[in-house]
Amino acid sequence: MVTPRTLRLIAPSGYCHNQDAAQRAVSRLQAAGHHLQNQSAITRRYQRFAGDDVERLDDINGLATLEHLPDIVLAVRGGYGASRLLDKIDYIGLQRRLLNQPVALCGHSDFTAIQLALLAQTGLVTFSGPMLAGNFGAEALSDFTEAHFWQALTSPTVNLNWRSESPDQGRWQGTLWGGNLAMICSLIGTPWMPQIEGGILVIEDVNEHPFRIERMLIQLQQSGILPRQQAIITGSFTSTSLSAYDNGFDFATVWQRMRDAYQIPVISDLAFGHDADTVTLPLGASATLQIENGEAQFAFTGHPTLR
Repeated sequence: MVTPRTLRLIAPSGYCHNQDAAQRAVSRLQAAGHHLQNQSAITRRYQRFAGDDVERLDDINGLATLEHLPDIVLAVRGGYGASRLLDKIDYIGLQRRLLNQPVALCGHSDFTAIQLALLAQTGLVTFSGPMLAGNFGAEALSDFTEAHFWQALTSPTVNLNWRSESPDQGRWQGTLWGGNLAMICSLIGTPWMPQIEGGILVIEDVNEHPFRIERMLIQLQQSGILPRQQAIITGSFTSTSLSAYDNGFDFATVWQRMRDAYQIPVISDLAFGHDADTVTLPLGASATLQIENGEAQFAFTGHPTLR
């Protein structure tokens, strides 16, 4: 049984177009005994955004002045809009209030930009994982996603195991970071890109063809970021259809080219990203990755855990 928690909703990106899913999530979480704050963020709207820039920025900066911190800060959905806020976030205030506190900031997709900016500017470890509408509001809540969410937020050390098609063998230790690949690449050359040496980069995306994924990885390589990493873990790459024109050019082809061209291990097939089933990963935590004969093991520690 999950301990009842206080969740504060934030909507720094797109308008929640699936209001039914969001309300289903609210009902589901409340039925489990959780208390939800700032529910007005769900219905807030300005153009395609979940409120104007000031309102959405207040969701983030307001965390710095809360008298009582929630257990979890949960993004309503992704979309687009976080990038507009990065230069106005109160990094000093958020660092002062949140660093080393047992509070979990969780979301993915467009929220990756804010998560990596917080990591770069403050050292805050946040969680790349489920969001309100798309995950907790799904018609059928994934038991896999829910179990991994609470495990990551409450366990000081988390171990993941999965079967990978990767031919790589080895063991690596480093800082876990990454998230949505398009958002990672959008931060190249900005102060919001974390400077990670010897890291383990985890990537996922949606609505991106393999050639676009390869192009983004080449950008990471040519900007000097990829050569500083020890390994890549690939999550889910969904909502993409290949055609006859591709002639066999698929994601597996992209992963193999990364291995051949850049001599970097690519460990594939982690359930992470925009699929219904997703693990929750702490961005900025310490991680150990190992793979032998297609059996991948991933452990992480040093992340905030709820009391």
